[in-house]
Amino acid sequence: MPAIARKKIVAEDYRPSENEPFMSERQRAYFRRKLLAWRDEILRSTKETLQHLHDDSAQHPDIADRATSETERALELRARDRQRKLIAKIDAALERLDNGTYGYCEETGEPISLKRLDARPIATLSVEAQERHERRERVYRDE
Repeated sequence: MPAIARKKIVAEDYRPSENEPFMSERQRAYFRRKLLAWRDEILRSTKETLQHLHDDSAQHPDIADRATSETERALELRARDRQRKLIAKIDAALERLDNGTYGYCEETGEPISLKRLDARPIATLSVEAQERHERRERVYRDE
């Protein structure tokens, strides 16, 4: 029943607005739908990558072809690893939606802007907190 109710709450063309309560039921349903669609697309892409790797596992007699194939394989595996990490972040965002902490900065507790969440639905920090975090990383990296 909740899935049916959720579909009635959010129309396909709905976009969160600053003129409504932050993380209202409609906004939560919008971001849940967005996160689930993103995860589904990544999983579909991963299946295609795995199929491609399986299909391309043939031995190439030419050493240059073999080297090219191995390089492509390494790149695809690296991309797949990034996608695996991204799925974990999407799942964590869905968990935050369930427990009511989604949309709030982990550092300050303040709401993350809707524009930022729409662009990066897995964001856990506000723009200001993210910038501070990146500045600290730069300082420690440069030392």
